[in-house]
Amino acid sequence: MPRVLSGDKEPDGIGNWQKSIPSNLEPWQQYYRALAEKTNAFPVPAQPQTPAADVMLALSKYDPAIEELRQASRLPYSRFPLEYDKENPAALSMSHLATLKECALALQLRAIAELQTGQSDKALEDVKLMLRLADSIRTEPILVSHLVRIAILRLALQPIWEGLAEHRWSDAQLAELDRNLAGLDFVADYRLAIRGEVVLLQGLFDYLRRHPEELPYWCQPEDAPRSGLGRFLFRLIPSGWFYQNQLRYSRAGAEFYLPLADVNRGIISPAANRRAEVALKADIKRPSLYNLFERMLLPAPGRLMTRFANAQAYVALARVAIALERYRLAHGEYPETLDALVPQFIAKLPRDVINGQPLKYRRTNDGAFVLYSVGWNETDDGGWVAVTKNGHVDWENGDWVWQYPAK
Repeated sequence: MPRVLSGDKEPDGIGNWQKSIPSNLEPWQQYYRALAEKTNAFPVPAQPQTPAADVMLALSKYDPAIEELRQASRLPYSRFPLEYDKENPAALSMSHLATLKECALALQLRAIAELQTGQSDKALEDVKLMLRLADSIRTEPILVSHLVRIAILRLALQPIWEGLAEHRWSDAQLAELDRNLAGLDFVADYRLAIRGEVVLLQGLFDYLRRHPEELPYWCQPEDAPRSGLGRFLFRLIPSGWFYQNQLRYSRAGAEFYLPLADVNRGIISPAANRRAEVALKADIKRPSLYNLFERMLLPAPGRLMTRFANAQAYVALARVAIALERYRLAHGEYPETLDALVPQFIAKLPRDVINGQPLKYRRTNDGAFVLYSVGWNETDDGGWVAVTKNGHVDWENGDWVWQYPAK
């Protein structure tokens, strides 16, 4: 599918469900109309319609591609043809990830426009397709694939949140959304990603041990130009040096990263993460010939774990929010406690991924509610969302919240 944009800068207007800001499609309407004056890349009407209608018309050029993608998504056992057996693992092409995210961006924008024009059935199909795109790379044992899955999930949650905030989903649609979210387990996927990353790097060590002259260029494509400078000297590196670095890297993955996700309890502990960061820093504090790859390749545990924990937290929050909306449709108001949702509207209440405790919930005076995880600081801040100086959500402070804008 082509890019949803043809300019240099994405227009503002898409909301931020973490801060309870709904989407404004008017900047997108203006963007496509301004673009039509320079190119015929997207169709626009002669006279402006509503922002949502204009956006849907502009995106209609992708209808055949989206339909083809939807048909392909129904093949349950398909996968992208990654060449895992390449001699140099660093040359493994992951170009499909950027394409998947671009498709998800287009589907997100279209689903929001469909909701705003009362076409919730079409919006549901686009949200399901977004989640299927994320699922299509779930079995890839590569860390970056799972980080892209998390990015696509966040894109999919925007129209889910907006449909809930505006009461646009029917009970049957809500039940289907819950079924699509119920199978997501980013705690287990984290362990798959870390194990796969460690194995992938074993292949890199093997490759460099056989081709030590490639050591300065291992991160470049196979067809990149090579300089002859120093190649002879690098051939003199003993195999034991590579084995020692391989051992240190693998041990760090097993000791400092894998234990951070407790699959049996469904928990990613920030406290355990902080201990691992201290231990890792101590392990690599003094540079040596044998921790070169450990220092160079291992990501910071905190930033990595926050993403996986946050993704699982918002899956749980979205599922409970869906159950709350189903309860409201049946009873005309939200329940006093989450226990009232079981088992009619949700089979089992998901727990907070941070501590395994129940998610926090309370009704508000305006007839709405606040639902949240205690977040990465492991402190109940009463549903407060921390914001950085740049206006972005601060994922390391405050609570991870699901709520709707005041009416």
